[in-house]
Amino acid sequence: MPGDRVLYFDCFAGAGGDMIVASLLDLGLELERLKGELSKLPLEGYALEAKKVIKSGFSATGFEVVTDGREHVHCHKERKLNDILFILEESRLAPEIKEKSIAIFRRLAAAEAGIHGKPAEEVHFHEVGAIDAIIDVVGAVAGIHQLEVDRIIVSPLPMGRGFVQCSHGTLPVPAPAVVELLAGKPVYGSEHNGETVTPTGAAILSTLASAWGKMPPMTIQKVGYGAGTRDFEVPNLIRAFLGTGVDPEEAGLHERFSDPVETVIELQANIDDMNPEFYDHILDTLFAKGALDVFLTPVYMKKNRPGVLLTALCTDYGKDELLKTIFLETSTIGVRVIRKERYCLPRQIVSVVTEFGEVRVKEALLNGRVANRAPEYSDCKMIAAETGVPVREIYNAALRAAIDNQSGKEGDENNGC
Repeated sequence: MPGDRVLYFDCFAGAGGDMIVASLLDLGLELERLKGELSKLPLEGYALEAKKVIKSGFSATGFEVVTDGREHVHCHKERKLNDILFILEESRLAPEIKEKSIAIFRRLAAAEAGIHGKPAEEVHFHEVGAIDAIIDVVGAVAGIHQLEVDRIIVSPLPMGRGFVQCSHGTLPVPAPAVVELLAGKPVYGSEHNGETVTPTGAAILSTLASAWGKMPPMTIQKVGYGAGTRDFEVPNLIRAFLGTGVDPEEAGLHERFSDPVETVIELQANIDDMNPEFYDHILDTLFAKGALDVFLTPVYMKKNRPGVLLTALCTDYGKDELLKTIFLETSTIGVRVIRKERYCLPRQIVSVVTEFGEVRVKEALLNGRVANRAPEYSDCKMIAAETGVPVREIYNAALRAAIDNQSGKEGDENNGC
């Protein structure tokens, strides 16, 4: 939106947690302030180092978490999601930093759970359970918070090739966790040998970014370069642009839809011989398995029999699991698979205060302006259950509050405030 504080990550060489933090430090994030925030974690036995380095002629910042050996390898190899959540919950981190850090690790756990076929709570965090990974995640969130960023946009990410050694053995690049975390996000193949995007980097960006693609209309204030440890054919850097959003219309620009944000898979099955009571369970199961959307359409089939067209949207990575679910849970013996391009408007979540309580509102942006908004139904439902107020009234109150907030901001801008 015009006037908001925008952070654009240009990840032409890839992304790792340490590179993200390093780029924020190069932007002007104070290391001592970052140390102060990270000291609120119940962790010890580590030190933070940041220094200037040269990468292919570019002056950049390198960031490293140095441990003193007190956390022996077996101490973190058995860490599970609840162990990480305990560390974060017991910390004295600011609520917003704590909440976003938890969301990143939950996303990591969900990705690993999908790969290994077990509940997220049973997944062992190996490399991402070590002190340096925890510091990278919380450091990135804390740094972005301290830079007072309103909106994060990320460029398409280059995928390396070859193999990488980890606790699970030899894995193909990109690692399965990275593929899962970036499902639905724009990526492309590169000639770099080795891992260009780490699971930690993928989790941070896929959780915090509000949009992906080209650099948005903005006035650049600072540029920071965060260095990776390896060397590629191109400078192994993340380039972070910090600035303010520009109204595309005032800048003489127009929103273009030449590049789809993501590719989705559409699974379709015609069903006319199944107990309709089963659909409730089937839809819930498909959503639980990672479907982006599921819906039913009444259709007339051969011999004029009424039937249902079951449609599920998913990413290419989640296709096989959903196909298996449809075949197991329904009476169909055939599913059509259609690949489609999906254009998505950038989205953001804002919280508004109503007379009934606080409600989150999802806003979609076009040309930097709000094109559509919708209160979160789950918030409205919860407040309705607690207060006895009809959910419709809470929903409408949240919608009015979001519109009033936007009008107030535009009025302040027009008054030069």
